[in-house]
Amino acid sequence: MDQRSYDLDDVSVVMGAYNEAEAIGPVLDDIEAATDGGAEVVVVDSSTDGTAEIARDRGARVVDQPPSGYGAAVRRALYEASNPVRITTDCDGTYPMDRIPDFLELVNDGYDVVSGDRLYHGADTMPAMNRLGNRAFATVASVLGGHTLHDVTTGMRAYHEKVIGAIRWTENTGLSAELLIRPAMRGYRIRQEPIEYDERLGETKLDPFSGGAEIGKSILKCCLEERARQLR
Repeated sequence: MDQRSYDLDDVSVVMGAYNEAEAIGPVLDDIEAATDGGAEVVVVDSSTDGTAEIARDRGARVVDQPPSGYGAAVRRALYEASNPVRITTDCDGTYPMDRIPDFLELVNDGYDVVSGDRLYHGADTMPAMNRLGNRAFATVASVLGGHTLHDVTTGMRAYHEKVIGAIRWTENTGLSAELLIRPAMRGYRIRQEPIEYDERLGETKLDPFSGGAEIGKSILKCCLEERARQLR
């Protein structure tokens, strides 16, 4: 087991962005404040509204990519990051960047994945349909995966780099679910940490019906693939 203790200079905060000019500035400011400017920030961007320019002006490393979907952007951001602790977030202002030091401390305690659990506190700012759907996703993933998982679609998690490098990630809309299900089913040490969840800034890009269907398919696919892997 890697016993090295990491500090904020060992953190990369990564995100995908698509037309989030209204929100990304405040998010990057919050990351700057939470990490004393020590963290690397990687934004994979396919925007047309000036999001990339705002991110660069605030010191983020921006990777341009044609619009390919949520998971494709986040996956590339995770791979582009250079630091051993990689923290995902969305660039819509919903996640508490002031919790980054807490997530880092949990990685230093030996957790391979620290997953922000929005549902623990009720997620009252989340639309009711989304909240119900996310609870259903967690139930299905827990039953099929054999582990109690609370919030499989959260966008805020910390990963040790060894987890990112060891697993082949395949999903797009359902990447957030995959990023928790596969490590849990492979025996990595998981911490599900309650976090607050705020109202988003700007307009959502995800259709709840088509997006929900894609996430459901990803959960089923990942659980079945991991079960088959365990039997080999």
